[in-house]
Amino acid sequence: MGLLSSVISICVLFFLITSSTAKTSPSKPHALVLPLAKDASTGQYITHISRGTPSVPVKLTVDLGGRSLWVDCDQGYVSSSYKPAHCGSAQCSLADFHSCWDCFNGPKPGCNNNTCLLFPYNAVTQSSTIGELAQDVVSLQSTDGSNPGQIVSSSKALFACGSTSLLEGLANGVKGIAGLGRGKVGLPSQLASAFSIKRKFAICPGSSGVIFFGDSPYNFLPGKDISKSLTYTPLFINPVRTGGTSFEGEPSAEYFIGVKSIKINGKPVSINSTLLTIKEGNGGTKISTVDPYTKLETSIYNAFTKAFVKAFAGVPRVKAVPPFGACFNSSNLPSTRVGPPVPTIDFVLQSKTVFWRMFGVNSMVPVKEDVLCLGFVDGGVEPRTSIVTGVHQIEDNLLQFDLARSVLGFSSTLLFQQTTCSNFNFTIKA
Repeated sequence: MGLLSSVISICVLFFLITSSTAKTSPSKPHALVLPLAKDASTGQYITHISRGTPSVPVKLTVDLGGRSLWVDCDQGYVSSSYKPAHCGSAQCSLADFHSCWDCFNGPKPGCNNNTCLLFPYNAVTQSSTIGELAQDVVSLQSTDGSNPGQIVSSSKALFACGSTSLLEGLANGVKGIAGLGRGKVGLPSQLASAFSIKRKFAICPGSSGVIFFGDSPYNFLPGKDISKSLTYTPLFINPVRTGGTSFEGEPSAEYFIGVKSIKINGKPVSINSTLLTIKEGNGGTKISTVDPYTKLETSIYNAFTKAFVKAFAGVPRVKAVPPFGACFNSSNLPSTRVGPPVPTIDFVLQSKTVFWRMFGVNSMVPVKEDVLCLGFVDGGVEPRTSIVTGVHQIEDNLLQFDLARSVLGFSSTLLFQQTTCSNFNFTIKA
């Protein structure tokens, strides 16, 4: 499915959601579903959630490690069901707030007296503001894992009110960020609590894609249940928050995995393995839906690039095209089901037999005619996190985050299974 048709499908879907006269399903949903669309100009993944009374769809950038949902309350937030979270309330305790404030330009959404504050964070620009904690109605669709079902609503969804200035760098029309991070006010935990579903979610990004909240199956056309072919690895908690305003003792909401080594065509890359462990908040490997390409600490990047070039010695190099450091003449390269035939890249995890393998479709980037570049970038000297796995490397991979068990299930490329992340059937069942 092309980008244009995917976006049109999503727009039609949410027109149906917001205009539907169907009643909220009285039965407990098995799981919930949100569509994804990739913004062509920014590369960000976009979803929509309906909020407030009356219910309106809100366009949001998806941040896998975002601590909470936040939306712009400065412009046009109108809802009769909006409720600020007052200091001392259960909502404030749940959000682990750190300060209260009085706002003398209200009362209005985002500006009320004696309310507790969160610090909404824009991971694209790496900027934060203060924001009032509030609750309102949030609506989305249930699913059986094969199709979207009836609309369900929670009247007590917590979010932060961000300012209009915090939208800088986000895709056109976006009004906030859907934070999928671990923690009590991340969307996965909130939805699990509100609808009594499993505390897990799965994200499958592609030219378009899907997010599931709750348990599997995850069925994609033509009848593939991807949950049956996942490999599992532990998730790790970084004890120090790695994005936005942080306080002493506050853990990161982002998702870290235990990469032990990197192999290219089965051969280990010689790197400083101490960089792969988390120490005092630094190091380790995390997964991002905001960074477009995987970032490697400089010494890892240099060794990785050198090893890849050596393994790909039969293909002539051409002048590098920033931000990439290794580019190749692809005029004589054939195509395969999983992209150009280039050396495989393995992120080796808890044992030598557990690895996340990347093929050409996820490792190479076509930058112009007959030029392919290795789609990894230099993350700098002494970055906070040694490896940040970016969007290009996870496209058409399904990733399941089981928060209760602190485990990641991953599929590697779905192209081997003759499907893609665009192949979830968003046709509403009768």
